[in-house]
Amino acid sequence: MQLISIVTACYNEEENVNELYHRVKRVTENLPHYQFEHIFIDNASTDKTVERLKEIAKLDKSVKLIINARNFGHIRSPFYGLMQAKGDAVLSLVCDLQDPPELIQEFLYKWESGYKVVVGIKKSSHENFLIKNIRKFYYRLISLISKSKQIRNYTGFGLYDKKVIQVLREFNDPYPYFRGMIAEIGFEVAEIDYDQPPRAKGFTKNNLYTLYDMAMLGITSYSKTPIRLMTIVGFSFSVLSILTAFVFFILKLYYWNSFSMGLAPILIGFFFFTGIQLFFIGLLGEYISSIHTYVQNRPLVVVKEEVNMER
Repeated sequence: MQLISIVTACYNEEENVNELYHRVKRVTENLPHYQFEHIFIDNASTDKTVERLKEIAKLDKSVKLIINARNFGHIRSPFYGLMQAKGDAVLSLVCDLQDPPELIQEFLYKWESGYKVVVGIKKSSHENFLIKNIRKFYYRLISLISKSKQIRNYTGFGLYDKKVIQVLREFNDPYPYFRGMIAEIGFEVAEIDYDQPPRAKGFTKNNLYTLYDMAMLGITSYSKTPIRLMTIVGFSFSVLSILTAFVFFILKLYYWNSFSMGLAPILIGFFFFTGIQLFFIGLLGEYISSIHTYVQNRPLVVVKEEVNMER
């Protein structure tokens, strides 16, 4: 029997873990020709998430639990969980129930037909208007500037063959941009559309900082376009400044007594160029920060405790 690993990252999801487990169980019970393991990796929850997961794992040995020593963030912890899976195929499933477990069967059907990567694509969601349009803009931007073809409206929800997982292990990236990695590998991808339901219980752990962190990670990891744009824009504005200064010099020579430049153009130009410089310095800082993280090569997570994990 082929082993299918389902990996769920969670943090303070005490209201959702039981329902997620039971929904996954209902699906897997209808697939008796597979063997399943469900790995939960908890990012040092401060509520009763771990307590409830331990109760489940005590009754069902196919449920495995990894508990981190501290919160290692929304990027490192889920990826570490995927790397611990031993299945012939590994399925990533979030704990907030916004990615429907009922799609597992469809994912497996596509996998059996030969696809190494099967992903869920959000056809619609219940995000607010601003966040939804920021996401759309970001997906267009990253697709435009990335050196590899990115998957739009894809959050990581999907199924990955063990060959894909092995390639991901070889990346050895201490701060991995998972979605970009999947695009970088180059396997043919099967896409399954779904409507993302609203979160019914608990609160989202995503905020402006985590969204910004993910966005900048995607840009700095998979595109050199912004850093090259700095050089192009800097050179262009240098030429423009020289031409503007030359024009003002000629006008002053011709209209020495009547031509007055005034302070307004100077102030506007000063703040405009300062804003451009600060923006690009910040962007350059993001690239340097990415290099610094990679050079440190720290472990993805430090594990405090494991339950039912076989080593």
